[in-house]
This record gives sequence, C-alpha cells and structure tokens, in this order.
Amino acid sequence: MIGIKSIASYVPVAGVDNYAQGAKFAKDEEFILGKIGSAFLPRKDAGQETSDLCVEAVNALFAKNPDLKRESIDVLIVVTQNGDEEALPHTSAIVQDKLGLSTHVAAFDISLGCSGYVYGLYALKGFMDAAGLKNGLLVTCDPYSKIVDPEDRNTTMLFGDAATATWMGEGADWQLGKAKFGTDGSGAPHLKVSNGVFFMNGRQVFNFALLKVPAHLHELLDESGLHSDDIDAFCIHQGSAAIVDAVARRFEGDPEKFLKDMLETGNTVSSSIPLLLEKHVLDSEWNRVALSGFGVGLSWGSAIIHRS
Repeated sequence: MIGIKSIASYVPVAGVDNYAQGAKFAKDEEFILGKIGSAFLPRKDAGQETSDLCVEAVNALFAKNPDLKRESIDVLIVVTQNGDEEALPHTSAIVQDKLGLSTHVAAFDISLGCSGYVYGLYALKGFMDAAGLKNGLLVTCDPYSKIVDPEDRNTTMLFGDAATATWMGEGADWQLGKAKFGTDGSGAPHLKVSNGVFFMNGRQVFNFALLKVPAHLHELLDESGLHSDDIDAFCIHQGSAAIVDAVARRFEGDPEKFLKDMLETGNTVSSSIPLLLEKHVLDSEWNRVALSGFGVGLSWGSAIIHRS
C-alpha cells in the first residue's frame, strides 16, 4: 500500500523579525504571540525562485533517505499558487529539470493554497495507484513574500516562506485513511490577488475556519466510525495562533491534541501541515492523526492518517 514514507523541508534562515513589524504597527507582544503566533517569519532570498525552494526541500529528502534514488522517482507534484515567474511553464517541470530527474517522470502542479497538502496526498496516491507507480514526490511551496504588501498590517505579520517534500511509496509506515473535501467559491473575494498584491479579509477567514473546520472534523470521524479519543493528534493548517486555538476550543475535544508550532515559521500556506508531520508525527509513538487544511478558494480538506 502506498503511503507516507518520509518528509523533509527547507526553511530559509533569513527573514523578518515580527517584533520589529509589531512595533511598526503598534502591536504588542501579546498580539504577536497570542494572536499571530510567530516571532520570526522566514523569507526567501531575492534571487531565489519557488522552484529553488522546492529543490532544497527535495534534496533534503534525498539526504535523509539514501535508499531513495533520483532515477526511481515516477511522479512529481508541486502544490503552489506562486510558481516561478508568471507560472508558465508549470513549476514542477522546472523542478524536475533542476533536480536532474528522469524525463519519464510525470510532473504537474496543483493550484491550491492552505488546503493543498491534503488534496495533494490523495491526488498523488490515486495517480500512483491508477498508473502502477512506485515512488512519488509531493512538494509544497507557496512563498507569499512574492505577493504580500509589507505595508499591509493584515497580512505582512502572518506569512513565512518554506518548502516541504513528501516521499510516497510502498511499504510506508503511515497510510492514508478516510478523507473529506469541500469548496465554496462564493468566498473567493475574501482571499485573492489583485494586480500582483495579496488581499485577505481576516475576519471572514477566521469565521469560515471556526464554523467549517471543527464540524468537518467531526463529520470525518463519524464517517470513519471513530471518536475524538481515537485520535492522538490533530494537525490543522497553522493559519495563526488565534485560528488554531479557536478551532481547538470549538471542536469540544481535548484542545491539547491540536498541535501548534509556528513561532519561527509563521503561516507557510500548503507547507504548514507537512512541517508539523515532519517535526512531531512521523517519528512519534502515535497511531492515528487527523489533518485539516483550509483557506483560499474557499477550500478545505480533512483526512485521517494511521500507522500500518
């Protein structure tokens, strides 16, 4: 059975001090840590493209897994809405070339934001199962530093740049279980880019997350024949400390099971869930973990992964 074998990441060392930004916008430490949840926001170098961050994450994955050979990769998916230059050609093709992967590799992008990792896991598994492929890479990278206005107090203190690479293949310790997805395009105006600049209606996004995510997770558990006590941890999109805390309280389970780790990364869009999995889940003693990504679209996806 094809599942998650390993995850690696690349988080730029350089970045922005959120305390300095907070001073600029008259925001105190309570707001920075309690509401935003991030003291530091990593930023890519001016000369780095989205594909360069992707390559760094995949090379870290190869370094972590010496048994994974470049020539054995069958498929590469890149989840991004901020690809190289004008996003044509697809970023995954550029990544394939920069990595020196074989030309027999199937490579394509998924244009999704904060829900993209959950969608990507199931898209990749389905593609591999249908085509009889052995080794796949799911790469996430959405550098919002390309589109965020540094003078916009509603967005510039939230987002960090990062990339992750997930190896999916046979004999994996972590398998994909039940999943549920949803879309509400009527919410498109709340998160969008106009003339190259990102806009977010924070209050609407917060309300959407609070109303949709806890209920969606409960629906997922019910349809899986599970209770919240059966879940060892909840890895939801790290939109902000306020969103994670509010969803955890509204879920009415054990809020301590909701992982929160964005102090040095910020909101990394589609990379936030795999960063949690890499750091807290894959090498843990846990057996069953729930995932939920939500955001631009509006789009959401929740899933359960479990040890084989």
